[in-house]
Amino acid sequence: MKNNIYKSAAQVTVFSTVEKGLSFFYRIVLSRIIGAEGLGIYQICLTVFAVFLTAASSGVPVTVSRLMAKSGANGDIRGRHSAVTAGVICTLVITIPTALILFLCRNALGFLFSDDRCIQIFVLLLPGLILTSVYAVIRGSFWGNKQFLPYSVIELLEDAVMVFCGIWLIWGVGDPVLGARNATLAVLISYIFSFIVSLFWYFKKGGKFINPKQQLKPLISAAAPVTAMRTATSLINSIVAVLLPALLMTMCGFTNSEAISLYGVLMGMAVPMLFTPSALIGSIAVVVAPELSENFYKNNKNAVRYDVEKTVKAAIFIAAMLIPVLFVLGGAIGEFLYDNELCGKIVQASAFIILPMCITMITNTVLNSMNCEKRTLLYFGIGSAVMLLCIVCLTRWLGIYSYIIGFGLDEIICAVLNLRLLKKKCSGITYKRYTLHSVLVIIASCFFGWLLNGIVASYLSPIFQIIISAPLILGFTAGSLYCLEMFTLNPFKKLFAKRVR
Repeated sequence: MKNNIYKSAAQVTVFSTVEKGLSFFYRIVLSRIIGAEGLGIYQICLTVFAVFLTAASSGVPVTVSRLMAKSGANGDIRGRHSAVTAGVICTLVITIPTALILFLCRNALGFLFSDDRCIQIFVLLLPGLILTSVYAVIRGSFWGNKQFLPYSVIELLEDAVMVFCGIWLIWGVGDPVLGARNATLAVLISYIFSFIVSLFWYFKKGGKFINPKQQLKPLISAAAPVTAMRTATSLINSIVAVLLPALLMTMCGFTNSEAISLYGVLMGMAVPMLFTPSALIGSIAVVVAPELSENFYKNNKNAVRYDVEKTVKAAIFIAAMLIPVLFVLGGAIGEFLYDNELCGKIVQASAFIILPMCITMITNTVLNSMNCEKRTLLYFGIGSAVMLLCIVCLTRWLGIYSYIIGFGLDEIICAVLNLRLLKKKCSGITYKRYTLHSVLVIIASCFFGWLLNGIVASYLSPIFQIIISAPLILGFTAGSLYCLEMFTLNPFKKLFAKRVR
């Protein structure tokens, strides 16, 4: 069983890494062609759209997956189909009226955006609200059935379609607004693609839509807190998209275009670099969540404790590997990828946020798999309130760095509260010593990288700094962790053991 988990995790990780790499490449192309202003407009539109998308379906996929795992533990095949049908109905009941209302009232949506040029671009995404919400439910059925390969392939192809169409549509476009519009159109095309392909595969593999009555009430009850938290996340991001540019104009004296450009650098360039671990954390979460839910409902405490401890330590390990690289080479990476010095400075200043961020990501998934959605929602609210307070109070003096301070405090608060609750729900797990040792390794690796890159940067351009310093920093970090017995090669041995035999 553990061999299957390792292989599934490796499979999802490979596809997810390629997918995130494509998205990252696409953002570089966007920044080069439509500029920081166009990227800012594009980011604002997607941020507002994400509020409605998450409100419609964000909690449903993981809940469908969990209900399918519960039905599988009880041998209830009909319950699995019922859960998927209930998920589709719930999303359609929400998304169809929402899309119609937003389209008909589009001229009154100015209050949602910090720039009125975003409204007509945002309207292009409304059909995608319906289509991608249904796809999200089907994606949850893939998780519940542990069909990780089709899920991974469809996700990768969706991104590939967006990148291909986006580059084709924005190539040669000089106007930032038109460029943002065409890039948004590419997003819609990718939604249509994933909707069609996912439904085809679902029915081809024996999926059915049946009477949802059996699972409708449990799905709504379990999905509501998760949806509320993720909707609140998107809503907070949307508030930041309006609030931060406005504060930059009123408190710091920037023009509208300058404020939007700064927002584009922050949220369109720097923050996505900080979320680099999300591909790996997401892969672990996708594979472990159904297994964890099934063991939880079977009351298999030893298996639950094993899964929880390994996933938390894996998240910490990922953070420990990435923080020194971004702290030391953030400036070189920002200059090489985006030709933007500010982006690199932001990444370097905020690299340490990755540790609590990774812990929060994985513990949210673990706790939600153990019916703790309401508590994680509460913790999210506390952290978000602190972040918004920092933006309002500190922007006058720190500019866009007020967001970084707030974001860091938000992640620290959520990580600490999540770990505290996890300790209560799953007694016997150990992570404190592992976390402390990881912090010490991170500090040592950052110092090593700083000394190394100080020499390399004196002679070489940013690209060669990255090529030379990044592998050495990663090697130093991995070697330190290995010497402290904080990871082993057993998962890799198990991954390939069957093939060798």
